Amino acid sequence: MTTLETNTRRWDARLWGVLLVVCTVVALDALDVSMVGVALPAIRADLGMSTSSLQWVVSGYVLGYGGLLLLGGRAADLLGRRRVLLIALGVFTAASLLGGLVSDGTLLIAARFIKGMAAAFTAPAALSIVTTTFPEGHARNRALSIFGVFGASGYSLGLVFSGLMTQVGWRWTFLLPVPIALATLYAAYRLVPRTARPARTGQGYDVVGAVLGVAASMLLVFTVVSAPEAGWASVRTIGGLVLSVALAVTFVVVERRSPHPLLRLGILRAGALRRANLGVIAFFGGYISFQFVVMLYLQSVRQWSPLQTALAFLPAALIVAFGSPRTAWIVDRVGTAPTIAAGVLAHVAGYLLFFDVGIDSNYFTTVLPSMLLLGVGFMLAFPAFNIQATSGISDDEQGLAGGLLNTSVQVGGAVVLAIVTAVVTASGGAQASAAALLAGFRPALYVVTGVSVLGLAVAVMGLVAHRRAVVARRRAGSRVLATGGAQTADPTYANAE
Repeated sequence: MTTLETNTRRWDARLWGVLLVVCTVVALDALDVSMVGVALPAIRADLGMSTSSLQWVVSGYVLGYGGLLLLGGRAADLLGRRRVLLIALGVFTAASLLGGLVSDGTLLIAARFIKGMAAAFTAPAALSIVTTTFPEGHARNRALSIFGVFGASGYSLGLVFSGLMTQVGWRWTFLLPVPIALATLYAAYRLVPRTARPARTGQGYDVVGAVLGVAASMLLVFTVVSAPEAGWASVRTIGGLVLSVALAVTFVVVERRSPHPLLRLGILRAGALRRANLGVIAFFGGYISFQFVVMLYLQSVRQWSPLQTALAFLPAALIVAFGSPRTAWIVDRVGTAPTIAAGVLAHVAGYLLFFDVGIDSNYFTTVLPSMLLLGVGFMLAFPAFNIQATSGISDDEQGLAGGLLNTSVQVGGAVVLAIVTAVVTASGGAQASAAALLAGFRPALYVVTGVSVLGLAVAVMGLVAHRRAVVARRRAGSRVLATGGAQTADPTYANAE
C-alpha cells in the first residue's frame, strides 16, 4: 500500500496489521529494558554474580543498543527496512531464548549485549516503516502517536510483568518475550510489504564511517555507564570521554569527505530535527532518572515490594496508553513545538512536586501527583518528538532520522542516569539509612529538574521558530489573496517546527 492511499481512504486491515507489527517490535524493545531491573537480585543469587558484574546485565544491553543505533538506522535505509527488521528481530528472539537458558553470568551478559545490538536495528527500522508507510500530516501523526503508546506502555508493563515473573523465576523475564517475538516475526514476514532495495551508484558503502561511528558511540556509552563504578574523575572515565570525542571528530571529518556517508551531515541543517534530538536527550534523561529516584524511594525508603513499586507507576502508564492516540489531534491543531513544550513543562512540574516527599509521605498526596504529570508529559511530548524529528525528511533518510532520535534517547538516558546514580551513591547508595537516602534525593532531583529545564529552553526555541513559521505562512497567504491567487492548504505546516 502506498502512502498516497493512506491519505485518500480509511486504513484497511492490512495497514492496521503493519502498524501493529512495528508497534509490537518497539514494545518488545521497551519491555526488555524495564523487565530486567527487578530481577537483578534473583539473578545475582542464582548465578553467583558480583555486584560489579551484575550491572552489566543491564549495561550490556544499553551498550549494544546505544552503540549501534546510528548504523542500524542507516542500514534500514540502504539495505531495505523489511529485510533489516526481519533479520534483527530473529536475532533478538534467539538472544532472548539464550538469556533465559544460560547458567553462567558471562554468557548472560553476552546474550544481553547481542539483544541490544539487535534492538539497535529493529527500533529505527520499525520507526522508518511507519514514517514511509504513512504520509506526512494527520495520517503519520496518528500512526506515530499509536507507535509511542506501544513504546511507553511496553516499558511500563515491563515493570509490572517483572514483578510477577520474578515471583515465579527470574528466567521468565527473559523467556516471556520469546513467543511474542516469534509471533511478531511471522506477522512481519506476512504483512510488511517488500520494497525495492535502494539503488547504489558510485563507490559503495561508507565502511570507514561505520567503523568510526560505532566505535565512538560504543565507547561513549561504555564510558558513561561504567563511570559511577570507575569514578567520574578516574583515568579510565576521562580517557574514555576524550577518546570518544576524538573518534567522533574523526567520524565527522570522514563523513564530510565520503561520497556515500553513513551520516549525511546536511540532514542536521533541519532545525526541527536538531531541536527534536536535543530536546529528547534532556526529556528522556530526566524521565528515566526520575523513575530511578522514585523506585529507590519506594523500595529502599518505604520498603515496598517490586510488584507494589511497579503498580505505583501504573497511573502514568494508563495516561500514556489511553492519551497518546489523541496526541495526533493536538499536533494537527497546534503543531509539534507547543505540544512538546507543554509535555516538558508537565514533567518539570512533576519533578518539583516530588521535592516535598518524606519518609512517611502518603502516596496519593505526594507521589501520585508527580506520576500523573509524568504520564501527561510523556503522552504529549514523546510522540511529538517522533513527529518533529521525521517531518520534512525524505523517505530514503527516514531510517537515519529514526536512528539519530533513538541514539539521542539512549545517550540522554545513559548520561543523566549515570550522573544521578553518582549523586545518590555519594549519600551512601541503596544501603544507606532511609533518612540519609532521602537526603540524597534532593541533589539528585536538582540534577533531574535542571536537565529538564534545559529541555524546556530547547522547547521554547521551538516555540519561537513555530511562531515565525505561522507568521510567515499568514503573510504568504495574504500576498496570494491580494494578487487574486488561490492559496493551497498545507496540512503539514504545523509539524515543520
